[in-house]
Amino acid sequence: MLALITGASGFVGRHLRQHLESSGDEVVGTDRADGGPDLLDPEGLRALVGSVAPDVVYHLAGDADVGGSWNRPADTFRANAEGTLHLLEACRAAEVRRVIAISSADVYGVVTPGELPLTEQSELRPTSPYAASKVAAEYLCLQAWRGWGLGVVPVRAFNHVGPGQSPAFLAPAIASRIAEAEERGDDEITVGNVTPARDLTDVRDVVRAYRLLAVSGRPGIVYNVCSGSTLTVEEICRLLISAAKRPLRLVPDPSLQRPVDIPVLCGSHERLSTDTGWQPSIPVAQSLADLLDDCRRRRS
Repeated sequence: MLALITGASGFVGRHLRQHLESSGDEVVGTDRADGGPDLLDPEGLRALVGSVAPDVVYHLAGDADVGGSWNRPADTFRANAEGTLHLLEACRAAEVRRVIAISSADVYGVVTPGELPLTEQSELRPTSPYAASKVAAEYLCLQAWRGWGLGVVPVRAFNHVGPGQSPAFLAPAIASRIAEAEERGDDEITVGNVTPARDLTDVRDVVRAYRLLAVSGRPGIVYNVCSGSTLTVEEICRLLISAAKRPLRLVPDPSLQRPVDIPVLCGSHERLSTDTGWQPSIPVAQSLADLLDDCRRRRS
């Protein structure tokens, strides 16, 4: 199977490439950081997809900075919604068989414990500009399937974690602070709001799900990719601190809090498991330990 990955140089893109190649797929990656066409360059995207002629496109590229989207909502919307539209048009022109379009669990917004676990039929209540841009991108994907017959599979990825993740995200930010504290001999780790609960999945399990959906997913059907269980931010921090090489304590820092923080997100992967046989396999404690080791290596 010939695969094209957008955002191939990013955290998930690198893991996805490795998994696809180990599965025997031929992989072409594109990333703006490496000179690939921008998502807002429709002619460039059309030329790229047409020249590669892939069997499947994994669309990972876009703006993933939830907190930053509050400061630049228009840029976030253009990258995630308009950029997805341009890619879908390029895939349609090249007659791509399958497009795995990565959305986000943030589209569910603020929910009550009684509404958990979230299924693909749960109401969408985006609270951030980032989440709104992902809702728009999803609907463009569904239109491409219903209106053009393009084999698009939208995927709502819940939080994922693992080696190589940017410190712009919660778990690697804490892991990076721990690695720095170990190096400097500090005993405090700053943290923002510790009460939100998140559904965490190892990135290596996530990319397995993406390939399975390319093979067995149903076009025009949305899939959750999640673990089905939650940890609070404080529990995530405690697990990381338990793997530290010196005693550390958490110190609140109001500057690290977002304007709006979703209290809890927990999803159901029943549809994904039924259609593909996927199950999460890597424990979160192992994911966080691998992440911390990676942060140590990067500092050294």
